[in-house]
Amino acid sequence: MSKHLVEIPEGIENSSLYNEDLAPISIANRSWGIWNYSALWISMSLCIPTYMLASSLIEEGMNWWQAILTILLGNLVVLIPMVLNGHAGAKYGIPFPVFARASFGVLGANIPAILRAIVACGWFGIQTWIGGFSIYLMLKVWIPSIATLPQIFPTWFGLETGPAITFVLFWLLNMLVVFLGIESIKKLLTFKAFFLPLAALALLFWAISAGNGLGPILAQPSKFQTSAEFWNYFFPALTGMVGFWATLSLNIPDFTRYAKSQKAQVLGQVFALPLSMTIFSFIGVVVTSATFIIYGETIWDPLVLAGKFESKILISIAMISIAISTLATNIAANIVSPANDFANLAPKKINFKVGGYITGIIGLLIFPWKLISDPTGYIYTWLVAYSALLGPIGGILIVDYFFIRKKNLNVKDLYELKGEYTYFKGFNMLAIIALVIAIVPNIPGFLFQIKAVGVNYFPIWLTDLYDFAWFIGFLLAGMIYYFMMNAFTKKLKTKI
Repeated sequence: MSKHLVEIPEGIENSSLYNEDLAPISIANRSWGIWNYSALWISMSLCIPTYMLASSLIEEGMNWWQAILTILLGNLVVLIPMVLNGHAGAKYGIPFPVFARASFGVLGANIPAILRAIVACGWFGIQTWIGGFSIYLMLKVWIPSIATLPQIFPTWFGLETGPAITFVLFWLLNMLVVFLGIESIKKLLTFKAFFLPLAALALLFWAISAGNGLGPILAQPSKFQTSAEFWNYFFPALTGMVGFWATLSLNIPDFTRYAKSQKAQVLGQVFALPLSMTIFSFIGVVVTSATFIIYGETIWDPLVLAGKFESKILISIAMISIAISTLATNIAANIVSPANDFANLAPKKINFKVGGYITGIIGLLIFPWKLISDPTGYIYTWLVAYSALLGPIGGILIVDYFFIRKKNLNVKDLYELKGEYTYFKGFNMLAIIALVIAIVPNIPGFLFQIKAVGVNYFPIWLTDLYDFAWFIGFLLAGMIYYFMMNAFTKKLKTKI
């Protein structure tokens, strides 16, 4: 057995901070190898939001190689905190909310856990909208009247009746899977693993054929007239690419806790994450570039594109397949982790199912159809915005684990209300202060982005910081936390 794996202390099951979902995984039950982590990332990367991530860059003005390079760089950057945070999960067998107790306190860990959970709820809503809208597009082919149903929502709601009905139906299907339990999703994940890559390749070949070959498609020029225009878009786009997996870079211990060894989680992620994201993004880039040649307009939404096919049978097969694969991705990527995060609030009262229902309700309330209504909103308002929240958390977790604690955690005290990680009544105020300070610089840019303030309300240099939201938050929080914790520790030693 690897020397990097530790045994689980006895007696922690009696703690109020313990339940089966948050319990450490015993060494005997850690069975994930390199292939398992590679398969996980291949499966999670092959999803409609990944396609839309790449196609949105084309829609906003990049050419094919600029878009691919931006996505590759973003994934290489986020791979670093992904592997580093994964270390604690692989060594101690603990999930993200428990890992966060070391730096934020046994009760303070609820702050990063809930922030991360709310973002996951947003992703759940987006995926549910995609699945529901695919069903709507299929029904519209066979029942055109669904597109002309009386409008029941106000205009500002931004939701037509037909898509609203299928959205709710698909949401209920997701909740049914939560009720039945995770085991019910295995067959859907198997279907997705085999079908979606084939469907993606079929779409690629269609684009190459209909677009008169790969040459004309890749010859599509950048829309940026000057290098200044390109760089002004590149940096927030890069931040958005990092933000795409910023959630998983925090809660990756939820998966690495099952690792056979550190080597398994490291190599599995290094091999699969950048490669699978880049390959599938390339398909999105090529197809989106081809739509301009084929239809005279850039179509960044694959659902809208599939709806343009002439064959009713082909459209139906495509939409049903998208719905099934989206359902599988949604449960695996957007239910498991937030359910654990919500369970951390009250481990003895909230289990996986209750946490899943909470995720579903919040996912409805974030108006996902508005978040992905245009590529600008998808990147600037969604991806960059939440990276400003999650970047600082990642910085604090990594600094605490590697530089403050030197990778040594007291697992028993992670489940004790009165122990090493109690700090001030369960909260490490230094971590909370570092988190708040690191978020503040990005607030002006966010307010400007959502048009809550005018262009002259804040200095331009201050609003421009928002373009680097994840990087600023990550580095600033990490440095502040490191210096404060060192100063605090020295002060305690002096008193002793």
